[in-house]
Amino acid sequence: MEIDIREYGALGDGVSLNTSIIQNCLDRCSEKGGTVRISGGTFVCGTIYLRSHVMLRIDAGAVLLASPNIEDYGEDTHYNRYRNETDLDRCWIYACDQENIGILGEGTLDGNASAFPNAGRSERPMMMRFLRCRNIRLSGLRLYHAAGWTTAFLDSSYIWAEHLEIQNEKHYNGDGLDFDGSSHIFVNGCSIIGTDDNLCLQAGSREYPVEDVHISNCEFSSLCAGIRIGLKSIGDIRNVVIENCTMNKVWREGIKIECTEGGTISEIIVNNIAMRDVSRPIFVLLNNRFEPDGLGSSIELKEMPEIGAIKRLIFTNIIALDSEEMKYPHRRFGKDLMGAPWFNGIRIDAEENHKIQDVTIQNMRYITAGGVKKQEILTEYPKVLDRKQYPAEETAENYYPDWSRARYMDIRNVAGVYLENIVFQSIEEDEREPYYIEGCKIWKKEIMHVSL
Repeated sequence: MEIDIREYGALGDGVSLNTSIIQNCLDRCSEKGGTVRISGGTFVCGTIYLRSHVMLRIDAGAVLLASPNIEDYGEDTHYNRYRNETDLDRCWIYACDQENIGILGEGTLDGNASAFPNAGRSERPMMMRFLRCRNIRLSGLRLYHAAGWTTAFLDSSYIWAEHLEIQNEKHYNGDGLDFDGSSHIFVNGCSIIGTDDNLCLQAGSREYPVEDVHISNCEFSSLCAGIRIGLKSIGDIRNVVIENCTMNKVWREGIKIECTEGGTISEIIVNNIAMRDVSRPIFVLLNNRFEPDGLGSSIELKEMPEIGAIKRLIFTNIIALDSEEMKYPHRRFGKDLMGAPWFNGIRIDAEENHKIQDVTIQNMRYITAGGVKKQEILTEYPKVLDRKQYPAEETAENYYPDWSRARYMDIRNVAGVYLENIVFQSIEEDEREPYYIEGCKIWKKEIMHVSL
């Protein structure tokens, strides 16, 4: 069954509100399954609810435009596992307990971000939220200008996100693809630009592990992280393959892995990655944190967790190259410091009694901007401490220190480090040590530091 919304009175004039017409078409099509087609214009709507066995198709040249009025968005779409983010409860495109659903085509979904506040208020709809859904497909689309996150997949499975162009540069919380408690994920051929994490894998629930994830042939550009694994890590994240991707202008971390809430992150393979102007190509941290009023603590977390585990990480065939651009600090919206020369490099660290297990870095070339003077960094490098044993004011925050004591790489407290065929170079003379490795069991170390 196929329904064209224009046949039911929808107006593609970029002004008329078509919410009820589009919803009626989705509901009608769900009776037998099929496709709802949007073509030939710019169609404005508020919240729409996807239905099982129905595909929404947006043809080339057609635009689905988010209504600029918050009153046009449902109040029954909230589901958020971030303790500190009570906002972003409204949602433009929503699905709960549905299966065999998706949005396809070569058209555009425009979140109309400029019509909404930049941050700090609930009058700012997320573009898409999928809760407890199965068999979801997003393919071929342009997803532009979300007022908050572009997508959130929660406790869902069998997800295909393919050949998407995501641009989310207007506001804070400019995430691209976010997966929490979801499994059997296939991301291929996507281009993502944003102000926050381009792609996120989170485990905000013990009930639903994040597993069997495939990310390939994508490009990332972010004021924050390219690919983030963890932070929210009550549950487990495992069996993740990231390959054949590029990163360009990522002002914080390229591949960021954080286990902070007691779960386990394991079996992660990162292969064939080309990075240009990425402040921290690899960032891995194992600790524990619980801050009811702070960033990132999961709603399900009720007390300070025991430190979890990170194990079996492989990084192979990686090139990270800085240009002249990386000699300068970078800020988000003119104020938030996101990256700087004294803040760069590979960092892998853990609390000394809870060491990261089994890390391989093989076949890597890293050319950093350099140019940092000793007076620009602090002399005492703080340990990662167990927050069950020390008060918060004595422990280092996940992004503190915001400097690097080594110009290329700092690895501490890892049981089993395999380093092979690694070459480091610096554009400008730098007064820091080339690298530090301490508190580690080293299986192999083959590192060259050469001049340009």
